Amino acid sequence: MHTSVTFKNLDSSENLKSYVGDKLDRFDKYLYNPAEANVVLSVEKFRHMAEISIIGDRLNIYGKEVTDDMYSAIDMVLDKLEKQIKKNKEKNRKHRGGSKSRTKDMLTEDTLHLEDEATRHIIVRNIDYKPMDVEEAVMQMDLVTDNFLVFTNARTDQVNVLYRRKNDDYGLIQPSN
Repeated sequence: MHTSVTFKNLDSSENLKSYVGDKLDRFDKYLYNPAEANVVLSVEKFRHMAEISIIGDRLNIYGKEVTDDMYSAIDMVLDKLEKQIKKNKEKNRKHRGGSKSRTKDMLTEDTLHLEDEATRHIIVRNIDYKPMDVEEAVMQMDLVTDNFLVFTNARTDQVNVLYRRKNDDYGLIQPSN
């Protein structure tokens, strides 16, 4: 994360800059793309203020905290920002996720009847799929007798299909980017 630190009514300190930088680096695991953080540290009489705004891809958050100690003000505003980032990330996940958060494999079966020269019956299985790694999906396939398994790839967050081939190897169907 690119961080710029500004001091107002306070001597610039490398200790404060490195402290803020180290603390902000822990937010990288929550952000998809690089973000920019603008930090303003100021002192007015006995009040120490820390203001941080983080601007990134689909993210714009701001926090401000006032205490008697600069380090505690930084810690408190970072806690506020962490809550905002988590809330925003969860909101985006729910908005884009749809049925990805379901955890059971099979629910119901319906039959579609196509009117054709020869009447064909198509069995429709509605399934719920859960996020997992490909390795975990292979282990799951070893436990069941089905020929395929639909799951959300935990690394790419996309729907994948793992299927059993005739020679007992596995095949993986995944969407191309």
